[in-house]
Amino acid sequence: MKTGASNILLPEQLITKPNSKAIEYRFPIIEISKLAEQESWRKEIHRPIYHIHKWWAQRLGSVFRAIILGTLADADTDIWQSFYRQQDFRDKIILDPFMGSGTTLGESAKLGAKPVGVDINPVSTFIVRQSLTQVDLRDLERTFQAIEAAVKNEIAVYYKTLDPVTQEELPVLYYFWVKQVTLPSGEIVPLFHSYIFSKDAYPKKKPLAQILCPWCWSINEGRYDIDGLACKTCQQHFNPQRGPVQGQYVFDSRGEKYKIKDVIVTSNHPPKHRLYAMMALRKDGRKVYLKPAEYDFQLFQEAHRRLARERLPQPDMTIRAGHNTNQARGYHYQNWREFFNERQLLCLGLLLRRIQQIEDPIMREQFICLFSSTLEFNNLFCTFKGEGTGAVRPLFSHHILKPERTPLENSVWGTDKSSGTFSTLFRSRLMKAKHYLTQPHEIGATYQLFGDLEINGTASSKVASSRAIDLTVTDQWEDFIDNPHSALILNGDAGNLPLPHQCVDAIVTDPPYFDFVHYSELSDFFYAWLKPVLQDTYSYFSDSDSSHQDEVQDRDTYRFTEKLTRVFCECHRVLKPEGILAFTFHHSRHEGWLSIYQAITEADFQIVAAHPIFGEMKGGNPKTATQDPITFDAILVCKKANTIPRKHKEILREVQQKAEAISQELIASGIKLSKADSFVITMSQALLLGSLSGYTPSEIKDLLAQFASSR
Repeated sequence: MKTGASNILLPEQLITKPNSKAIEYRFPIIEISKLAEQESWRKEIHRPIYHIHKWWAQRLGSVFRAIILGTLADADTDIWQSFYRQQDFRDKIILDPFMGSGTTLGESAKLGAKPVGVDINPVSTFIVRQSLTQVDLRDLERTFQAIEAAVKNEIAVYYKTLDPVTQEELPVLYYFWVKQVTLPSGEIVPLFHSYIFSKDAYPKKKPLAQILCPWCWSINEGRYDIDGLACKTCQQHFNPQRGPVQGQYVFDSRGEKYKIKDVIVTSNHPPKHRLYAMMALRKDGRKVYLKPAEYDFQLFQEAHRRLARERLPQPDMTIRAGHNTNQARGYHYQNWREFFNERQLLCLGLLLRRIQQIEDPIMREQFICLFSSTLEFNNLFCTFKGEGTGAVRPLFSHHILKPERTPLENSVWGTDKSSGTFSTLFRSRLMKAKHYLTQPHEIGATYQLFGDLEINGTASSKVASSRAIDLTVTDQWEDFIDNPHSALILNGDAGNLPLPHQCVDAIVTDPPYFDFVHYSELSDFFYAWLKPVLQDTYSYFSDSDSSHQDEVQDRDTYRFTEKLTRVFCECHRVLKPEGILAFTFHHSRHEGWLSIYQAITEADFQIVAAHPIFGEMKGGNPKTATQDPITFDAILVCKKANTIPRKHKEILREVQQKAEAISQELIASGIKLSKADSFVITMSQALLLGSLSGYTPSEIKDLLAQFASSR
């Protein structure tokens, strides 16, 4: 059976060399890509240890398991045939200098290797420590129950309403708010683009929707596509499809048009919000939409008053300017606490104060991590996804901090009918992650027999193929070396590692983006809450924000290349002579590929193989807004440069032929490639052949430019 398109080899790759590894010669890109696509639909279920907390550009565990296996296994190993077999690389050390959510570390531990992870971002460092820390599940449950007994009712009292029929108290699941602007005429206008505020995720199957009357603000029911309705309360006629907002413009009652941004700029504070609807839960389990009444407004005011009286842990950190934060700053958000209303600040503060009282420091940090994870779903940058799906669209659905015109307020503690609350995330994220540590598994492949190992899998089947992850987490090299079951997790600059020379067997990573997505600008949202409660424990939470002068991300091409080169040079220093540096990368512009090539070359590495691999599903945000999304990464496999390159006389044609052959084999297997995916494949093969041919960065620049111009 074929094991992937990367069986297309260059002449000098046909004969394996001493001490070489499997990934240098072949990689099962078809099989692993299909498996990775299955995983990508529900990453948080298939690999829960990497999803206890939000992090960006989380890579797929099945891909990284295969990469790590390929960097450690001998050249004659068939990676796919070995994928589901338990491995024992106990004498091998794997380094990830950009560990992010910790995928490399977890997959290394599952293969028996000793992981070392480094990240310059304090939030990343903290969440990876928590994800890999083994705790007693019974103690975890008991601690949760103690928190529940102490604060659940205290919080829940602020998420109640009165049933207008029975006058019974009902728990509120969600509050619906709308931003309002004051126009030059003095008219206050809510920023609705439509008065249909709730509909099913599949409206053609379930067409009933919730509709707000713009005249009396009563809640009506009607079809999601209705264009004419008489309010059941005030009898006024209106078109539910047309609110006062159209695109970037808002209209007043006379039809005058104003640009929303211009109206907001003239104020000196974030837009005010108006509460217009609630979703409550009746005793029989039915959800009901209600118009807020005096009881609800008074309850909110009581939360406001109590917040002023209490001394609670709260965020108090300025939002710094940046590509990912400027849109929020343009709406006059200046401090991270402004992302929350008074009820949210109170209830989150009450919860965090109780968590701080947990005596066991290991258990306390587990719940601080869970609390921080809850923040993503409990702020005024969330929106309603609709019925029939997870109701809360979290803050980081976009890679910018986008002020939402109709935000959704979640219930901080929640019920069993809630989404994205502290209690539900305890079950769905933290407990599942800890279960996974004790019983790690792979997704069963649906299309392959492995000799005597029969895998009859489905997208939801679990195959036990790894030892339990039972590691002692440390930040000291000496402790790491002395303990065979340990993980070294460091916060700091990967360009200056506290590691001995040539101590690492392989380096597997996913470098930061070349240009626009700056993780530290986004992670400040969490850092603002974590800093007050962790700064006495971890020195890296004592800085003013989560940024660092040496973080590799930079919009300036030269500075990005310079910073990445520093890290790759340090990788060269700590890597053993025959060790592998393998990393995933994609970019839509050839300048990004040039930066990578320069960093590799200047760090004295040579690319010895390049394998395309499925990286992310098309449906993931922000890919849904992209006409030609990139779903494939390139795995670039590098070794220390110690061979004399052979000049390829017709490299342009060779790149085209190899890229075309790989693409055709992927397509023949049923995998769909976008034009952007084909570009990734071509760029990776250009870098491979250019490196093997000894091309300088200036020569590779011309080669990449030729392919870019012919797209």
